[in-house]
Amino acid sequence: MRDHLKLNTIMRNLTRAEEQVMQILWQVEKGFVKDLLEKMEEPKPAYNTVSTIIRILERKGFVKHKAYGKSHEYYPIVTKDEYRSHSIKNLLSGYFNGSFTKLASFFAKDENLDVKEIEKIMSEVKDEVK
Repeated sequence: MRDHLKLNTIMRNLTRAEEQVMQILWQVEKGFVKDLLEKMEEPKPAYNTVSTIIRILERKGFVKHKAYGKSHEYYPIVTKDEYRSHSIKNLLSGYFNGSFTKLASFFAKDENLDVKEIEKIMSEVKDEVK
């Protein structure tokens, strides 16, 4: 596992298509392009499109492969939790001046949360911190 600080400095944001491929790869843990394509919803992209995306993900440092002749089996080297943490930190810094309180307040207002729902969230946060 890479150092967390180093990971955040080298990790890039993913495009929507790249994230879709990563979501499937995180789910299946490893697979060939055809395996990833099978898991995609209709309308499915072309095989070459998925192949190109997975090679981009490899260049970005999210994925590695094991070669079997001309075939490549891909697997994630960045975990879903690592990327989620990176994405949330980018969201916080880009839209909420790094303040989790401002983020929580935004969602509370935007989702019209009542006091009981906010208390439930606070309780879950306290449980996670323990």
